[in-house]
Amino acid sequence: MALAREESSPLFAGTAAGTLRLIIYLALAMVLMVLDHRNGWIWRLRYTTSVLVEPVYRLASLPAAGMRTLSVAFSDRKALTEQNQRLREDLLLANAKLNRMAAVAEQNERLKQLLDTQHSLDLNVQLARVIDVDLGSSSHRLLVNLGSHDGVKPGQVVIDAHGVMGQVVQVMPRTSLVMLVTDPDHAIPVVIERTGFRTVAYGTRQGDLLSLPNISMAADVHPGDKLLTSGLGGRFPPGFPVGEIQSVEPAGSGMFLEARARPAADLDRSDNVLLLHDLAEPVGPPEPAVPAGPPADLAPAPAPAGSVASPARAAVAPAASTSAATSNPAVQP
Repeated sequence: MALAREESSPLFAGTAAGTLRLIIYLALAMVLMVLDHRNGWIWRLRYTTSVLVEPVYRLASLPAAGMRTLSVAFSDRKALTEQNQRLREDLLLANAKLNRMAAVAEQNERLKQLLDTQHSLDLNVQLARVIDVDLGSSSHRLLVNLGSHDGVKPGQVVIDAHGVMGQVVQVMPRTSLVMLVTDPDHAIPVVIERTGFRTVAYGTRQGDLLSLPNISMAADVHPGDKLLTSGLGGRFPPGFPVGEIQSVEPAGSGMFLEARARPAADLDRSDNVLLLHDLAEPVGPPEPAVPAGPPADLAPAPAPAGSVASPARAAVAPAASTSAATSNPAVQP
């Protein structure tokens, strides 16, 4: 065992050579410490060595740093992708809510206009919602959510806040079919507001115009004239807006003028309409008329009983007495 210890640590061997070697090493260490303390050689050597060894450290740590960078990059990319997706969804949801709010605000404004029309004209109406629209080439009609169970009858006039839309042509238990004024089979008596000229407006196949044929060549009709219901026929009450004339030109025959008018009602945008009911007939006898004549306090006093005087004489007597008093001033009244 002693031999093994000597072989493993020859520096501390018990021989004279080993002791001499130890003394030399200690002396060298002392010299190096003194030199390092005075001149800083060891620090310079350490600095130079660190400069040379640092690229080796960087090269050795490069795989680990690369893996860490890739991991962070992938995690950041995934987080950014998820965040971007959430932001896109939030943006779409916000836009949908904003559009819905705008639609609700517009619908509320249309309902307010309908209510204002009802209150300003003191009409007996029902509010109905449009549930279907048919604006084909051969028919222009609406389907509303009120029917016979709600008191709707064929022939009722349908209006919106801007004017006449049409009339009810078919009534089901819970729904009703409305023919628009632009339907090719529809006609409405109208009067030009500016001149009072009466004519009839017909629907056309264009869907957004009314036709006024057979206008006299001498009639005073110009673009921009307002059309109102004339009340003729008893179906449409007078005074409701129907449209505005857009153009006036000679008809194909050359004997009449033909005008085109744009409807006043929002036929393609109205979501709610008003069904106009006939005004209720007065109940009972009419009120007595107010008697005409002078007020009661200015009426002449009644003649005494037993005296009979003709109306002509009674009217002349005050004039005669007045003239006598004027000719004779001495006469006291």
